[in-house]
Amino acid sequence: MVLARFAWLAGLVGTAIAATPAEWRSQSIYFMLTDRFARTDGSTTAACDTDARKYCGGTWQGIIDQLDYIQGMGFTAIWITPVTGQLTEDTKYGDPYHGYWQQDIEALDSNYGTADDLKALAAALHKRDMYLMVDVVANHMGYAGAGTDVDYSKFNPFNDAKYFHPYCPITDYSNDTMAQNCWLGDNSVSLPDLDTDSEEVQNIWYDWVGKFVTDYSIDGLRIDTVKHVKKDFWPGYNKAAGVYCVGEVLDGDVDYTCPYQEVMDGVLNYPIYYPLLNAFQSTSGSMAALYNMINTVKSSCKDSTLLGNFLENHDNPRFASVTDDISLAKNAATFTIMTDGIPIVYAGQEQHYSGGEDPANREALWLSGFDTDSELYKLIATANGARNVAIAKGTNYTIYQNYPIYKDESTIAMRKGYDGGQSITVLTNLGAGGKEYSLSIPETGFKAGDKLTEVVSCASVTVAEGGEVPVPMAGGEPRILLPTALLEGSTLCAS
Repeated sequence: MVLARFAWLAGLVGTAIAATPAEWRSQSIYFMLTDRFARTDGSTTAACDTDARKYCGGTWQGIIDQLDYIQGMGFTAIWITPVTGQLTEDTKYGDPYHGYWQQDIEALDSNYGTADDLKALAAALHKRDMYLMVDVVANHMGYAGAGTDVDYSKFNPFNDAKYFHPYCPITDYSNDTMAQNCWLGDNSVSLPDLDTDSEEVQNIWYDWVGKFVTDYSIDGLRIDTVKHVKKDFWPGYNKAAGVYCVGEVLDGDVDYTCPYQEVMDGVLNYPIYYPLLNAFQSTSGSMAALYNMINTVKSSCKDSTLLGNFLENHDNPRFASVTDDISLAKNAATFTIMTDGIPIVYAGQEQHYSGGEDPANREALWLSGFDTDSELYKLIATANGARNVAIAKGTNYTIYQNYPIYKDESTIAMRKGYDGGQSITVLTNLGAGGKEYSLSIPETGFKAGDKLTEVVSCASVTVAEGGEVPVPMAGGEPRILLPTALLEGSTLCAS
């Protein structure tokens, strides 16, 4: 049972629930749309038509009931979509099941459960030494109708036009002034843009977020649409929250995205996301671009170890919508877990879900039957397990910046950690059925004769003269090597 294999790791990471950036470095996050993960009735057959864009019945209690499934993959935290009260009208785009069309920030979306249910979710996580991250939106509210015809009295507490920027649609997303002062949405669902330059709006938000975090025992926040708010709003918001905040800045330009880490703790690592896709979505992807971007992010961002790494999310097409090659999916997922920063896996990724653009990528996880025998479920459990061991038994593993040490046309190798506690990760885009061969990886920091274990295949490896590590490759599978001594007491590769 995978859960039994990895449950011990949570205890190694630490028993005290904390919410600082330093504490979040050692976490691994499982992200789900609350409405699409698990139902209170436990059904694994309840229909969920993604095209209809309607509520499908996922709840906070459903999440509580499936925490074994999440923890069995080695995750130590979850991220759930926004919980605030949403618009209630029918719209061209269905229901606000995703949580990003809020109207009442003082209320909760009753479709997911009650305040007691949300508090129970936090308590259940904390009992397992796991963290709760909640998605929040400070940029806008949601309205069923055109931006020229908004009834501001529907919003609480922003119930007057004075709290908002005057209506103007965003027509040029590359223009920051327009993106920050004009409105997202369209004439079917407009997203009234809050005037976050207003001291009154700022005070409301800063007071709210501190109380929200306290009331529901929240450990971290994911912040939506960060680039649509002026930067000087965010330091006060992050400070008022009092917990680790990671922002969505949907831009792959490292010179644009990294400066946002000056105003909040972390950002989602879109600069890595795009070359990661390019490297593994086909057998002819560029390893050089990924290799170079690892170094670029390290040198450009304030702290690459506080970035959120991902392969999939609810805003971008699933990896398997481009290629169904399971080995490519394994390699790409392993990269997000073993590189710098905080891993984030989107619910359904472990089941090789293949939905394309929104809403197709918002499938109901319960329809997988919560299968713990799927190849990606087990691979993610192994990768998280390896990372958790390295964090628990290595020295300053989370703050030692990952660096690439080898590349060829189809392979990249990375080292993280030092002084006998390091991991070596070797990834290939040869794909399923890739040839069997052996690589010799230099600059590993290991000494001749050191004993290592490759935890995906459970092969034993002895470091060669000169410190080079021989790595057996086969079937296009990823490779993660740890000092064999680090595995003592774990069931990783236990006979």
